[in-house]
Formats: sequence, C-alpha cells, structure tokens
Amino acid sequence: MTTGFFWDERCFWHGGGNYAGMLPVGGLVQPLDGGLPESPETKRRLKNLIEVTGLARDLAMHGAAPASTDDLLRVHPAQYLDRFKALSDAGGGELGRRTPFGPGGYEIAALSAGLAKAALFAVLKGEMDNAYALSRPPGHHCLPDFPNGFCLLNNIGIAIEAARTAGLAQRFAVLDWDVHHGNGTEAVFYDRADVLTVSIHQDRNYPMDTGAFADRGAGAGMGFNLNIPLPPGTGHKGYLAAMDRLALPAIRAFAPDVLIIACGYDAAANDPLGRMLATAETFAQMTGQVMDLARDICDGRLVMVHEGGYSETYVPFCGHAVLQRMSGSDVDAPDPFSGVFPLRQPDARFDAYLDTVFDQMTGRLQT
Repeated sequence: MTTGFFWDERCFWHGGGNYAGMLPVGGLVQPLDGGLPESPETKRRLKNLIEVTGLARDLAMHGAAPASTDDLLRVHPAQYLDRFKALSDAGGGELGRRTPFGPGGYEIAALSAGLAKAALFAVLKGEMDNAYALSRPPGHHCLPDFPNGFCLLNNIGIAIEAARTAGLAQRFAVLDWDVHHGNGTEAVFYDRADVLTVSIHQDRNYPMDTGAFADRGAGAGMGFNLNIPLPPGTGHKGYLAAMDRLALPAIRAFAPDVLIIACGYDAAANDPLGRMLATAETFAQMTGQVMDLARDICDGRLVMVHEGGYSETYVPFCGHAVLQRMSGSDVDAPDPFSGVFPLRQPDARFDAYLDTVFDQMTGRLQT
C-alpha cells in the first residue's frame, strides 16, 4: 500500500498576529507564546513525530504547487480573492471573523489548497492508494466570500472542483470529523447533488448558529448534506457509533468516486477548543472504518485533509495513529495519555442517552 503525505515547510510560516486564545489583544495584555490557537506547532510536531519514529519512511513524502488562480476562482469570487491578495501584499490583516494573517498569507493559503489538490489528484490518478495533506491554514470554515474560523480558502472545495474539471471524478463525499461544524464546505456544495457533505461535530461549538441536523441541503442538493451534532463529552464509543449508525450508511448509499475526510483532531480529550473526549485510538478506529468503506464503494480511494486540532501535546499522536492505519505500517507511537483519557469516558447512562439521540436522527432520515 502506498500512502502519500503532502506537506510544505512554508505552511508552517503562516502567522496569526497578536491574539490571546480566540481574541485579538493589545495594550496591557502580553501576547501569548503562539498567540492564536491555530499555531504551526501542532502540525510541525506531527511532521516531526513521524520522522522521529520512522513512520515517514513508510510514506511517500511530497510537496505540491500552489493552487492556481483558476483553481481558486472555481470556489471563490474574484472580488474576494482580490481583497485577500491586496491585504496580504500590504503586510496582512484580517478579512473575516478570526482569520488573521501576515505578509504572504495569500500565497501560503494557496499552497495549503495546493497540497489538498495534489493529494486528491494522486489518489484519483492511481499513483497512490490513499493520501494525507498536511494543509495549513485549514479550510473547512471558509465560505466562498467570507473567511472565518482560521480558514482563508476552502481547501477541500478547491481540490474537488479542480479534480472535476480535470475529469478525474464526478461524485465526491466529504466526511468532516473536526470538532467544529464544516460550515464552509457545506456552503460551497449546499445546492449540489454531486457532492455529499457529512459533518460530525460538537453541537453549537463553532459556528454557534450552523450545523443543525435539520439542514439537509437546498434545491438539487436537498438530502445531500448531513449534520450530526453531538453533545459535549460524547467520547470514544459515541464517535464510533455516530460513524456506524449515521455517517457511513449515508456515504455508502451515495456511492462516491472518492471519499475525502476533513481530518481535524480537536475532538481529542485535551483540546482547548473542544469538549469531546476522543482519543488517538478513536481516530485510528475511525480511519479503519473509512478505509473499509472506501474499499467497498470506491476502490479504496481515500484522502485526508488536515483541518483543526490545537493540543500541541496530543495532535501529533492522533495524526500518527491515523497515518499508521492508512499506511499499514507497524511503526507505532504509543499514546502517552492512554492511562488517563480512557478513564474519562462517559458511562453507560450517557451511552444510553446517545442511543436515543441516534435513534431519533435515524428515524428522521428515514422519513
């Protein structure tokens, strides 16, 4: 099995300005080390970890060209791109909500999208069995004309439209397991029947006004968007159940040509921006689930595009577990929190509550 890993050092150079947590600060508030939660460290440390353990030797490591202007224009209007480029050239700033960037931010965002595009093309062309794009900045919150939630360009949307234009595929499924609702990817494809978007996320985390189960699409896209909002504290078994009972059956019924995962790790137990109690084993098992499904329905074609995840101590181990499963490697990075996080999982009463929630969702889908 050949697993591609697409990355570029320049994506680590994207800067978020003078932030403390989620808010811009100044005056008497001293800037924090790293500032914005979306810092380079989580992704750089993932890259470092796969090199230290030797897993990188079992991956096909690649760079990529930036997404072209034509690629970007298939998703984002020219007016938005022009404003973004002008502000980037002027030294940076902020276009939308919680999307600061520094000099060269436009070019770095285009490179991030280019990594996603290259990973998708490699799999669709049969050059690799599956692939992982270490994209930064992330993309799943970016609407066509409004960036938010650290996302400046919609990486997955850009990759899909480029692949369609190249004639590499016609039907795409996007499964987003980032802890935050994939509102940008939803918006790009909301009225389309050729792209199924599924988002498993913490209910009303971010954005607080999107991600409802009732939002199923519009026009030709009605029924091709599925939101699975989960209560805080859902945990390992709850995530696997949400996959088995809701997400995977929807994707199987859609029968895409390729399965793309918006792969955020902020559902992890110690993430500062989520409260979901997932573990590295959760992400490993979900990876196994989507690999099995991809083998059944689309000849194994699977692409992971890195989104959120803000724990510098844990994202590297979650990502390592995913890449180890994708590649079939025997190179392990033992979970340093394996003695703690399993003890924090919800009890049987919460599992029973989730069963009721999933029963209700399944019933509503069937009607």
